[in-house]
Amino acid sequence: MSGPAASVIERFLDHLSAERERSPHTVRAYAGDLESLRHHLDEVGVGSWGDLTLTHLRGWLAGVSESGASRTTVARRVSSARTFCRWAKKQGVMATDPSVRLTAPKRHASLPDVLQASQAAQILDAARDRTSAGGTGETRSSDAAERAGGESDSTTRAVALRDAAVLELLYATGMRVGELVALDEASLDETNRLVRVMGKGRKERMVPYGAPAETALRLWRSTGRPTLAQAASGKALFLGVRGGRIDQRQVRSIVHAATSAVEGAPDLAPHGLRHSAATHLVEGGADLRTVQEYLGHASLSTTQIYTHVSAERLRAGYVQAHPRA
Repeated sequence: MSGPAASVIERFLDHLSAERERSPHTVRAYAGDLESLRHHLDEVGVGSWGDLTLTHLRGWLAGVSESGASRTTVARRVSSARTFCRWAKKQGVMATDPSVRLTAPKRHASLPDVLQASQAAQILDAARDRTSAGGTGETRSSDAAERAGGESDSTTRAVALRDAAVLELLYATGMRVGELVALDEASLDETNRLVRVMGKGRKERMVPYGAPAETALRLWRSTGRPTLAQAASGKALFLGVRGGRIDQRQVRSIVHAATSAVEGAPDLAPHGLRHSAATHLVEGGADLRTVQEYLGHASLSTTQIYTHVSAERLRAGYVQAHPRA
């Protein structure tokens, strides 16, 4: 299955990118999964995609599982195979869809690490304080190496303003890191305190944010962004030190530095702030449908994990505090 089989995969990836508007990250994940399947089929002597059977798919997944892959990885590969086979049947590459009866393993119900509300407040207050102190706090973001060469006080403060706005907006909206770095200045509706977010599958949603995020964004846009902006900055809302659009790696570094500075707080990535925001909404009484729209989840079942997080925290508090627990 060399040349023709590989070209079928390329056509499918083009379909995902151009017609279904999947993100580059998602397309790369599909490519890796399908190359793994193609390699397995080469090993067992399958000559073309038209010869693929359910037995071949199950054998491939068994090998993936035996190699130590997690249930989440196996489940993702099942999803990739199903999507590819449906497309291949429609394109006439396969006479029938062998993945119809392919089942995914049940995922372990692992609960994400989240911040206590008090820890979130500490992180955001500290970020705000660093803007007043000219960014001289202990935490250092991903721009630290770039700034180490004796940057000006105005640049240092601009980065502090940016970091504070990034943290406030991530926690206020629960958006994904990829959604945040894609924001343009026009994404903000300042009058109504709303941000237009382009989510997975190019699905757009409007998400509200509060007064603290509004203040942080106003300071960043009026004072910080003009300091970092270059001719090539374009419309990007958040910028790196060199004036380009901020990237996901820099945002992860900002969040890591901020959370690690708070004693007792879990070491979180940006997605941890998303989990924390959603959990705090549920604990505050928000209904699951509202949280689903807020997060941009396609399925309510994905949102239901936050009820489990809240229940686990309630149970832990009960065991610790109740005399007859």
